[in-house]
Amino acid sequence: MTVPPLPRSVTATARLLAAATALTVGLGVASVAPAVASDDEVIKRGGCSGRADWKLKAKSDDGRIEVEGEVDSFRRGQQWRWRIRHDGHVSASGTATTTGPSGSFDVERRLTNAPGVDRIGWRARNVASGQTCRGGLRF
Repeated sequence: MTVPPLPRSVTATARLLAAATALTVGLGVASVAPAVASDDEVIKRGGCSGRADWKLKAKSDDGRIEVEGEVDSFRRGQQWRWRIRHDGHVSASGTATTTGPSGSFDVERRLTNAPGVDRIGWRARNVASGQTCRGGLRF
């Protein structure tokens, strides 16, 4: 049994639907990309092992890299140990206490801008609960 060919209008509609589907899928993939505020600023965000959220931002600053790490735990008075890694080495570390109504803290450091791509990592650990936040970016 031979199947008759589809009318041109059905074929055109199928092509249009295929193109629309491809465009929709492409837009969905594009929205997964990291947030980039500008050509010289990269921002990454994520969730921690508990209820807290983290953010890591890097941007150019007079030939150096300004790095900002933030944790929002939604509770004031929590003590956290944090560290910033740069190309595999600990570049800065310390402790911070969450403040304000949002129960957050942030730290800012300026790092040497090495030739090529810089790998920057962020880690914070709640001293009392052990909750851990970690992320990284390439700049």
